[in-house]
Amino acid sequence: MKLGALILYACAVCVLVTSVFSQNPAPPAQPQSGEPQKATSDNPAASQDDSVTTIRKVVNEVNVVFTVTDKHGHYVKDLKKDDFKIIDDNKPAIDISSFRAETDLPLEVGLLIDASNSIRDRFKFEQEAAIEFLNQTIRRKYDQAFVIGFDVTPEVTQDYTDNTEALALGVRALRPGGGTAMYDAVYYACRDKLMKAPQTGPSRRAIVLLTDGDDNQSHVTREEAIEMAQRAEVVIYTISTNLTGSNGKYDKVLERIADATGGRSYVPFQLTEVANAFAAIQEELRSQYALSYKPADFLADGHYRSIEILAKSKGFHVRSRRGYYSPAQ
Repeated sequence: MKLGALILYACAVCVLVTSVFSQNPAPPAQPQSGEPQKATSDNPAASQDDSVTTIRKVVNEVNVVFTVTDKHGHYVKDLKKDDFKIIDDNKPAIDISSFRAETDLPLEVGLLIDASNSIRDRFKFEQEAAIEFLNQTIRRKYDQAFVIGFDVTPEVTQDYTDNTEALALGVRALRPGGGTAMYDAVYYACRDKLMKAPQTGPSRRAIVLLTDGDDNQSHVTREEAIEMAQRAEVVIYTISTNLTGSNGKYDKVLERIADATGGRSYVPFQLTEVANAFAAIQEELRSQYALSYKPADFLADGHYRSIEILAKSKGFHVRSRRGYYSPAQ
């Protein structure tokens, strides 16, 4: 009797195992190359397999684009990895995993032009300066740019293209009028254009923001727009259209946006200097470094972490974004 009961019990176990496998006939499909496999309640083992170990290396690396200038303000373009020290969240980085000069890396540039009533009197000249910047910066079959005009809402007058003639038409299509929602325009350009752009390889993301800095219509705040730029890894260059040279309160707003994202703020004294500001931005975009590093004590908790890049040689000044938000689990 005991032997018979044992046989019956074994058969029951076989039936149960067969039933389980019939309900789960195959493991989940593996992610395509470059796509992270997330551990979920349905797939808790994902955090233990080999593919996730590789993905963690990618997630735990921080990418930074930066520029280096000497005490005279000239760009320094011949430095090496060992010439820098990285401080992440007040602790030295574990390792700089990649480093290179970015003179030839493809650009993704958003040109955001204030089309509100407040800049109507100088709009035509600013359009032509912007067109010249695009002609000098965007390379066919290599770089991409788009044009957004904004008053109370952002309007894409030319989507991503490498065609400078099409970009020029997009700039000339802008017509001034209405209030100013500058923060909304920056937020939209970062979240819906630059962050969502298809990636075929590494590139540099930048926004050139031409405005007087007076925002009176936005739904998001200045700091929310900055945070979105940091999440999208976008460097913002601002060109003030106030033309006073006094660095007033609106110019300080633009300076805050540029400084927080690793860009630079330009305050022309007269209208003709707007073109000089565009030329300076073009030079900087071709004079950058990029590195990837592994931070110490990294936690994927969604919190903000500060970045400080230090040049070991005295007299060199490094400018980069001030920090980033770690991915949330």
